[in-house]
Amino acid sequence: MLSYFRKKNGYFFYPEKQFKKQLKQVLGYTPRNYRLYQLALIHKSASGKFSKEHDIHNERLEFLGDAILDSIVAEHLYSSFPYKDEGFLTQLRSKIVNRDSLKKVALKMGIGDLIIASISRDNHKGLFGDTLEAIIGAIYLDKGYKKVRKFILNKVINHHINLEKLSETEMDFKSRIIEWGQKNKKDINFACQEQSNGNENSPVFISHLLVFDDIVGMGIGKSKKEAEQNAAKQAIQMIGL
Repeated sequence: MLSYFRKKNGYFFYPEKQFKKQLKQVLGYTPRNYRLYQLALIHKSASGKFSKEHDIHNERLEFLGDAILDSIVAEHLYSSFPYKDEGFLTQLRSKIVNRDSLKKVALKMGIGDLIIASISRDNHKGLFGDTLEAIIGAIYLDKGYKKVRKFILNKVINHHINLEKLSETEMDFKSRIIEWGQKNKKDINFACQEQSNGNENSPVFISHLLVFDDIVGMGIGKSKKEAEQNAAKQAIQMIGL
């Protein structure tokens, strides 16, 4: 595990040589601007340790990386599955960029050893995937679109994700629970609300799935759709479908 220290207006990881070596192993190349990647690795919970006057954390880079990841994955799936419809492509993209999938990829890449955070890593589901997205944002700013596209395709998708296998995995839990409700004459409803997490660029949505008036599932996500899918998934597990 790397550590860090403050010096004037900078923040540094040490031993510096070890940090640069580990970062190069993750990226597959030597960065130009190391500060961008250092910033990408700092979770908001650790921001105060670097500066009490300014926010020093990776949420802006995460916002940028999230958009870039979605775009490049969408382009890749469009080319890889020329005869599949929009629904299939949307679901497959969701399987790639959801929190569980990105967490697994980030851990396999060794990103977990580089993260600076002051929260429980076991209880913060999005920590690893959010950091991966922040690194993607840093790559874009440091090296440009072609480099970040190459990183996502080669280091993320081709190396860690089996598209054919993933495409056969069920993901549309919401449709499944609604179909179950229709067959069994159960009234299925979703109650979703947006909750601020201190960053207006990345709100959190919480959804409850109700069978009649009973809550049987709860889900959290970066979008209403993701929260509802997670609530439906939990409900399916609770009901035993």
